[in-house]
Amino acid sequence: MPSDQLLLTMSVAVPLLGSLALPILGRAWEPARDLAALLFTAVSLACVAGQLPAVVAGHVTTVALGGIDLLHADRLAVFMALVSMGVGAVIVFYSWGYIAHYPHRNEYYFMVVLFLGAMMGLVFSRNLLALYLFWEITAVACWRLIGFFREREHVRRADKAFLVTVFGAAAMLLGFVAVFAQTGTFDLGRLAGARVSDLAVGLILVGILSKSATLPLHTWLPDAGVAPSPVTALLHAAVLVKIGVYAFARLFVATFVVEPVWHDVVPWVAAASALVAAGAALVSDDLKRIIAYSTVSQLGFILLGLSVDDRLAVAGGLLYILMHSIAKGGLFLCAGVVEQRTHCKDVRRLGGLARTMPLTAVSFALCAASVMGIPPFGGFFGKYLVLAGAFRGGQVAVAAVFVVGSFLTILYLLRAFTLVFLGEPRTAAALPREGSRTMVAGAAALGALALASGLLVALPAALLDPAVQELVRRGP
Repeated sequence: MPSDQLLLTMSVAVPLLGSLALPILGRAWEPARDLAALLFTAVSLACVAGQLPAVVAGHVTTVALGGIDLLHADRLAVFMALVSMGVGAVIVFYSWGYIAHYPHRNEYYFMVVLFLGAMMGLVFSRNLLALYLFWEITAVACWRLIGFFREREHVRRADKAFLVTVFGAAAMLLGFVAVFAQTGTFDLGRLAGARVSDLAVGLILVGILSKSATLPLHTWLPDAGVAPSPVTALLHAAVLVKIGVYAFARLFVATFVVEPVWHDVVPWVAAASALVAAGAALVSDDLKRIIAYSTVSQLGFILLGLSVDDRLAVAGGLLYILMHSIAKGGLFLCAGVVEQRTHCKDVRRLGGLARTMPLTAVSFALCAASVMGIPPFGGFFGKYLVLAGAFRGGQVAVAAVFVVGSFLTILYLLRAFTLVFLGEPRTAAALPREGSRTMVAGAAALGALALASGLLVALPAALLDPAVQELVRRGP
C-alpha cells in the first residue's frame, strides 16, 4: 500500500505533470490524449480517495520540501479535493463528445488538466505562498479557456476575467505579506489561532471575493459564458469559483482570528450578492448567463454559511459546496448539449426540447431542483442548514434576505426550464436530437447524483461532521 505522503504528492503531481504530456500525445494520436486526460484525473481522484481512511481517523498528512511544509491533507482539504476532482472527472469525460468538433483540442485538454492539478495544489497547500502560486496558475488556465474560441469578444471577456482575478490575487498577496509582517511565518499550521489585522483581512477578502465572483467583483463570471460549456462547468461548479469559498474556509474558519465586526460585514456582502445576482438571473434571456448569475447567487449561500458564527451554518456551507458543485455542473453540461445542438442560447427562441432531448431535459430538471433547494435533493439540506444556522446565530435580517433569494431561485430556474424544454418549438432548429453519448452520460450522471446526494446525505455528512468539529471558529 502506498504511504499517505505518496498519495498526497500524487494527488497534485499526476494532473500537474501529466497535463504537460497531453499536447505531445495529441500530436501522435488524439484518442490517446483524450484517454490520458481522463486517466490523469481519475488517478488523482483515486489518490485523494485513498487518503480518506487516515483523515477520517483524524490524522493529518504533511509533505515537506527542503524542510518547508508545502502540502497537508486534513478532512477539509480531502473533502474539497474529492468534490473538485470528482466533478472534474465527469467534465473531462463529457469533453470527449463536446470538444471533438473544435480546433485547439491539445491546448484545451492541457489547460483543463492543468487547471484541475492547480486546484489540487491549492486545496492541499499548507503554505500561503504555495497557495498563492497555485491560485495564479488557475487564473492563467482560466484566461486561456474562456478565450478558447479566439473571437475578439471572447478574448476581451477572457482578459476581463484575468484582470479582475489577478488584481484580487495581488491584493490577497499583499494581505499575506501583512500576515507575515505580524507573525513571521507563511505556514498555516503555525498561523492557527493567530490574530491578524483588519488591513490583512480586507486585502485577503478582496482576493477571495474576486475569485468567487461576489458583488461587486462578480461581472466577469457571467461574461465567461462564451467559453465552451465544459469550461463554464469547471468555472462555476468544480474549480474556479469554489477556490474563493475554500480559501475563506481555510483561512477565516480554520486558521485566523479576526475582529468581530467581520461577522457582520461578510454576511451582508453575501446577502447583497445573492439578491442582486438572483434578480439579474430572473431578467436574463441567455441560458448560460442565467445559470452563471445563479452561481453568483448560490455562492452567497455558501459564504453566508461559512461566515456566520454557528457550527450548523458552517456545516451547511460546506455541504452546499458539494451539492452546488454537482447540480451546477450538471446544469452547464445540459446547457452545453442545448447550445451545441440548437446553436442558440436565447431561451426566448427555444422550446419543446423535452420531446427530442428527454434525457437532457430530465437531467436539467434534477439539477435545477437541487439548486432550488427542493427536498429530497442534495441542495435542500445544504440550504436548510445554512439558513437554520444563520437564524440561530442571530443573523435574522440577513437570513430573511436569503429566503427571498431562495424564492427568486425557484422562479428563474423554473422560467429557464419552461422556456427551453416545454411548450411549442419557437425556431426551426429547436427540435434537435440528443447530444453525443459521452455528453448525455456526463449530464445524466450529475443529474442522478443531484438526487442521490440528497437521499444519501448521511455519507458526506459523516466526513463533514468531524471536519466541522475540528474547525475552531475564529474568523468572520
